[in-house]
Amino acid sequence: MTNPETAQHAASTDPREELVEHLPALRAFALSLTRNGSAADDLVQDSIVKAWKNIEKFEVGTNMRAWLFTILRNTFYSDRRKAKREVADVDGIFAAGLSEKPAHDGRLAMNDFMVAFAELPDEQREALILVGASGFSYEEAAVTCGVAVGTIKSRANRGRKRLGELLQLSDDENLEMTDRATMAVVNAGSMSVSFNK
Repeated sequence: MTNPETAQHAASTDPREELVEHLPALRAFALSLTRNGSAADDLVQDSIVKAWKNIEKFEVGTNMRAWLFTILRNTFYSDRRKAKREVADVDGIFAAGLSEKPAHDGRLAMNDFMVAFAELPDEQREALILVGASGFSYEEAAVTCGVAVGTIKSRANRGRKRLGELLQLSDDENLEMTDRATMAVVNAGSMSVSFNK
């Protein structure tokens, strides 16, 4: 039997209020997909607008973060398909405005990681961000990407293995970093990972 207070609270809670809580995670995911801060901000904004307009489609009590990540991912790939039909940046104006995260901690490892991470195929990078840095379970990541759980596991494992190869890490060598999100991508949270699996 449903508690009347709980039912009343659930009915009075507007899911729009929860959107703001997920902005940092959405931006991190968008940044991993776009590899550009400005494009990531635009992608998050477009995704939030779509979520806001379609909030009635969200089922209260389900995973809001997974719903938002799915919208963001679909928006990214839709925009990417459109971009293939657009004219290239022949004057270099767009390229001149690109920037990268400064290596504020003075370690080359972060820069090396970012370069290696950018070389991964989109699907592997996406799987590592969802399962590692964003804390999604393999099942949640699979739903977000619209693929089987085994596909996400395979993409994440191949991504970790390729990162190890690109960074020239041996089995017993640790990647020295202070960035917890980066280490989560490499290690998939608390899992122990061997790059040569």
